[in-house]
Amino acid sequence: MNLLPAPSSLDGPHRGEFAPDTNTTLYAGPGTETTERWLRSTLAPALGLPLAQGTAEDPTRASNAIRLVVDERDATLGPEAYRLRIRPGWGVEIRGGGGAGVFWGAQTLRQLLGPSAFRQAELAGGPSLRLAEQTVEDRPRFSWRGLMLDVARHFTHKTDVLRYLDLLAAHKLNVFHFHLTDDQGWRIEIKRYPKLTEVGAWRARTKWGHRFSDLWDEKPYGGYYTQDDIREIVAYAAERHIAVVPEIDIPGHSQAAIAAYPELGNTDVIDTTALSPWETWGINPNVLAPTDHTIRFYEGVLEEVLELFPVETSPFIHMGGDECPKDQWKQSPTAQARIAELGLADEDALQSWMIRHFDGWLTARGRRLIGWDEILEGGLAAGATVSSWRGYAGGITAAEAGHDVVMCPEQQVYLDHRQDGGPDEPMPIGYVRTLEDIYRFEPVPPGLTPEAAAHIIGTQANVWTEVMQDRSRVDYQVFPRLVAFAEVAWSALPAPAARDFEDFERRMVEHYQRLDALGVDYRPPGGPLPWQRRPGVKGFPREGAPPTV
Repeated sequence: MNLLPAPSSLDGPHRGEFAPDTNTTLYAGPGTETTERWLRSTLAPALGLPLAQGTAEDPTRASNAIRLVVDERDATLGPEAYRLRIRPGWGVEIRGGGGAGVFWGAQTLRQLLGPSAFRQAELAGGPSLRLAEQTVEDRPRFSWRGLMLDVARHFTHKTDVLRYLDLLAAHKLNVFHFHLTDDQGWRIEIKRYPKLTEVGAWRARTKWGHRFSDLWDEKPYGGYYTQDDIREIVAYAAERHIAVVPEIDIPGHSQAAIAAYPELGNTDVIDTTALSPWETWGINPNVLAPTDHTIRFYEGVLEEVLELFPVETSPFIHMGGDECPKDQWKQSPTAQARIAELGLADEDALQSWMIRHFDGWLTARGRRLIGWDEILEGGLAAGATVSSWRGYAGGITAAEAGHDVVMCPEQQVYLDHRQDGGPDEPMPIGYVRTLEDIYRFEPVPPGLTPEAAAHIIGTQANVWTEVMQDRSRVDYQVFPRLVAFAEVAWSALPAPAARDFEDFERRMVEHYQRLDALGVDYRPPGGPLPWQRRPGVKGFPREGAPPTV
C-alpha cells in the first residue's frame, strides 16, 4: 500500500471490496464530532458523497456505512491510536482510543480513497471508489510531531496558515510552532501595546537573499494577525487535533519590539529611539534590557497571549531564548547593577534569571515554558522544556537532567537548508539535506538511559523564512521533505541505516499526486522547475557533511 506515514500494521489488502456511493451513511459516536465535521466538509465534496446521517439504533449492523467510534475501554488503543476496518458490503469503521485517534484514522481513509479525495470538488464523471478489504492498526511513536513556521521574517497570510494546518493534519503532525516575533517583525496584535503592530510589524525594505547579498527589495513590508485572526487559527487547529505553540522571543531577537517601545532596550548603551524593525538577517546585537519594566511589559504581553491560546490547545508557550548576544549587557551599568543585585555569576546567568522568571510565571498559570537550547546556559529553569536545535548535545544534557526535550537539530531538520548541491537550488542555505537524509533522521540519540530517552517527547522540523518571500517558496523548501519527516515522527521505523528508503520513494509516487491535488509547489524529484530557481541571488551554502548520531 502507499500509505504515508507508514502504519504500525496492515492486514490486507484482501480480494473483497467496499464501494462508497451516494447512499453511504455516516455514523458518528460521542467524541468524534471533529472528524465528522471534517469528513462532511472535506471528503464529501471531493468525492461527491452526501454522507447522510445514519439513524440505525445499532450502527455496527448497518450496511454501506462509515462508522466513527471512540473506544476508551480498548486497552490496545491510546488517545491517538486507531483501528480502521474495511469489509465488503458492511463498510468502514474507524475506532480510536480518543477523538484524535479517530481523526488520524480518517486521514488514512482519505489516502486509501485515492488522490481525488484531496481535491476540493468532485471531478467530472466522479471517481470510481473502491476500498479493498483490510484492517489498519496504527499509533504514533511520539506525542510531539511538529512543524515550526517563522512568520516574522516573511509574513504568512492567515489563509495560508490555515492551509498549512491542513497539510500538517494530512501527514498526522500535531504541533504547530508559531514563531510570531523577531527582529524583523512583530506579528500578533497586543491591545495594551498597540505600537507593537503599528510600528513593529512593518519594515521599510527587505534584504533579497542572504545577508551577504547586495540586493534589496525596496518595498515596505509587513503584516500581522489580529486577535480574532489568532482565535480563528487556534480553533481551526483544534478541530484538526493540532496544538499551537506561540513563540514570543526574549531577550534576543527583539529589535521590532524595541523599535516600537524604545524603553525596552539598553538605553544606557545605545540610542534605541533610532531603531526600526530590522531589514536584514543574522544575529542582532540589540536585546532587551533586564529591567523590571521589561519584565512587567512582557507579562502584559503574555496575559493577552494566554487568553488567545487557551491551555486546552496550547499548554506550551515558547519563550525563544536563543542567539542573545551579551555585549550590550556587558557595557550596560543597568545590566551590571542587576547582576550584582541578584548575586549572579555573569550575563549568561542574567539571561537564565529572565527565563526562570517566566517559567515560574507560566507555571503559576498552568502552562509550560519551552525554549531553544541556549536556555541551558546559566542554569535551566525547573519546569522548562528544551527545543534542541544546535545539534543533539543540548537535548542530551537536558534529558539526562530530567527535562523534556523536542529534538529539532539544525543539521538534520531545518527545512530552509538546501535540498541539493546543484547550482539551480534557489538561494541555497546551509547543508545539503536531501529527502533521504531527512528520512534517516533519528530523534532519539543512542546511548541514553531508558529514563533519559523517555524525556524525548518528540521532534519537529523548523522553517526559517529569511529567503522565503511567499507561499510557493515555503512549499518548495518544505515539501516533499516534510513527508519523510512525518514518517520519522509517527512510524516505528528501524534504525536509520536499516530504513527502506526505496519503499518510501515507491510510496511517494502516489503521494506526489496527492500533493498536486492539494496545490503544493513541492520540489520535483528531478530538481527545481525554471520558475522555482532564483539565479543571481546569493545564498549561504555550507560545505561538509552534517554530524549524525
